[in-house]
Amino acid sequence: MKISKNIEKISRRNFLAIAGGAAGLAALASMGLPTGNEACHANIRQIDIDKMSLENNEADVLVVGSGIAGLFAAVKAHDAGARVLMVSKGRLGSSGQTPFARGIFAYDPATAGISLDQFVKKVCLSALETNNPVFTRQMAQHSLARVKELKEWGFFDSPLYFKSFNKPIGERKIRVMERVMLTHLIKKNNRIIGAAGFSLDEIKIHFFPAKSVVLCTGAGGFKPNGFPICDLTHDGTMMAYEIGAKVTGKEWNDGHPGNLKNPAAVYDQWRQVLDTSPSILGINARHDLGVDLNYKIYMAGPRTKESRSPGGMEPIEGGPYRPPGFEHPGSPPGDESGGKNLGEKGKKSPPGMGGIPSGGASAGMSIHKSEGLVPVNAQGASNIPGLYAAGDALGSHMSGGIYTQVGSSLAGSAVQGSIAGKASAAYSKTMKLLVIPKSKQLIIQEEILAPLKREQGYSPAWVTQTLQGIMIPNFVLYIKKEPILKAALAYIEELRDHHKPMLRAADMHELRLAHETSNMILNAEMKLRASIMRKESRCSHFRLDYPNMDTKNWNAWINIYKDSGGKMKLEKQNFDNWPS
Repeated sequence: MKISKNIEKISRRNFLAIAGGAAGLAALASMGLPTGNEACHANIRQIDIDKMSLENNEADVLVVGSGIAGLFAAVKAHDAGARVLMVSKGRLGSSGQTPFARGIFAYDPATAGISLDQFVKKVCLSALETNNPVFTRQMAQHSLARVKELKEWGFFDSPLYFKSFNKPIGERKIRVMERVMLTHLIKKNNRIIGAAGFSLDEIKIHFFPAKSVVLCTGAGGFKPNGFPICDLTHDGTMMAYEIGAKVTGKEWNDGHPGNLKNPAAVYDQWRQVLDTSPSILGINARHDLGVDLNYKIYMAGPRTKESRSPGGMEPIEGGPYRPPGFEHPGSPPGDESGGKNLGEKGKKSPPGMGGIPSGGASAGMSIHKSEGLVPVNAQGASNIPGLYAAGDALGSHMSGGIYTQVGSSLAGSAVQGSIAGKASAAYSKTMKLLVIPKSKQLIIQEEILAPLKREQGYSPAWVTQTLQGIMIPNFVLYIKKEPILKAALAYIEELRDHHKPMLRAADMHELRLAHETSNMILNAEMKLRASIMRKESRCSHFRLDYPNMDTKNWNAWINIYKDSGGKMKLEKQNFDNWPS
């Protein structure tokens, strides 16, 4: 094959298309151009795509996710008379962030010492009005009932949650399908009619016709080291966005650091928690997990020794604003252990955060309950009829843009799952189960298998590493200013337009990675666009170029949606309004 002297003028992608697969790669190698994992290379498949089988499973209510929100959604939907099917990328009781939560909030009016109105007001003060008080009140009001049910199931008797989660699921004979990754939500006549995905252990594609769907898929991150969210990549949120659901809360950022001693070892950082049974926590309204520490390190450089103050959260002049009464956290930020975690010399230390902090551990994740699908009512319904969300998959803004109540994440997921489960069951009673058209199934099948069928392409691992290099730096994701945000967005758009369409997979595991990487790219774009749009600093969103709160222009959440032309659009939703 004759190589043109003007080959440098031809893009790598076009040249590979012209030269053809392995021959093109050989030609590139002969010219000294990279062909390894860092570049586009041949896809050596390890499975026979022709052996791919299809399976259909029907349900009235399809619950996606098997953490605590999914548990309550499935149980309550079943108890309301619906045929329920739970599908999970992980396993019951050990999915997402649920296994790492060791404290659950319970508001007992008999012993609280504070009225429900006073509690909601205190959360609003800490959240600087970014919370939705409807969901704040709902969480507290129903938390005790959910805790009592968990106690009956044996939740507080063991640090492992499968047995207690399986008790109500097994007693009700609720169907559970584990290790199935969903990639598509399916809509017809402007309502949800089901979902589709693939098995992680079999060469099989699954279709799930359903009258309603409850997303309990959690939040997600950019697969950072040292934090237990490596399997959370916003799958549910991105599936919903693709069919027209509105998404919110992407400018907020969870500020959990890891421990520099074991920066990449999740178990080493969390082992003191994983061996501890969960406990019930009382009222302790706070202002935590923002970017105070990120700002201090940005201004003064990395820490080289342990700080005497909890979490290294000393007041910082000119840094993120803390409301009166919340200037200093009462105990280390994010400590959901009920004060049981003791670090060196008896000091309290939250999970994974003792010693010298290592930044970016939770990169890509927002504050609990602050991001996800935009709710159109208090039952967790989205703007797509029949599609509900609960827990960290629902952008309820229960705590707003900052973490305000220790243990409220677990409680909020249980409460919201319960309410969404009942609502979806009631909705399904009014709907007829629709068949997913064969033509639609064929399109979805091709989209699912595209990375496997690609003759050459980019490794999802390499694209993920590139994404992490763009998004995780402190001066991009946490301490923000417009030129840097726009520069990062340009890189992410390149990944979206060029690398995402060329992701390849050799087996079912790598197929999962390819779809997760696609979801993370889309989430990164959302986070950057929302961060550019919010021209103020508040809670866990900090802009160096707009360091003050702007209550005149920004008493609003940012919602993101896909327009009819496929473009990402952003809009404001005032704090005191439901979406139009």
